[in-house]
Amino acid sequence: MPNVIYEMSVSADGYIVGPDGAFDWAMPDEELHRFHNDQARGLAGHLLGRRLYETMVYWETAENDPSEITRDFALIWQALPKVVFSRTLDAVEGANTTLARGDLRAELASLQGDVAVGGAGLAAEAARLDLVDEYRQFVYPVAVGGGTPFFPREHRVDLELVETRTFSSRVVYLRYRPAGR
Repeated sequence: MPNVIYEMSVSADGYIVGPDGAFDWAMPDEELHRFHNDQARGLAGHLLGRRLYETMVYWETAENDPSEITRDFALIWQALPKVVFSRTLDAVEGANTTLARGDLRAELASLQGDVAVGGAGLAAEAARLDLVDEYRQFVYPVAVGGGTPFFPREHRVDLELVETRTFSSRVVYLRYRPAGR
């Protein structure tokens, strides 16, 4: 079984998107983008829900971006094996991207190494099934007042703080593991 990591930008009041579905407040500066690149470079794979996939598909063709940091991330992303969970998509883009309609637990059983899981619904399912080994939050200094929460509603997870880091942009990185693991 892989080490499953749920990593996402989150508002100070605990939401990954605001009530209007926007997350424009979660744009990384250069320092934070480099950190994200290094985190992604260490992954063996990424599992995505449909909406996150649709947001991230941009990176499949961003290798010519004028910014060195974004080009670096695009190349990392393109090489990373990705599995998209969707009941509505018929196909996905990207040489290392596959479409899954099956069971999350079964898909994870076939993987090794550090695997990120993203997308609110998919990550909530992984949390409810107690499959998440690490929760990584990038807490932005903004309160959005509602929206989609980082943690699934009506599911308690006791956490142990493993690491913190504050970036110059005032974003605070928090890395937790479920208590008792």
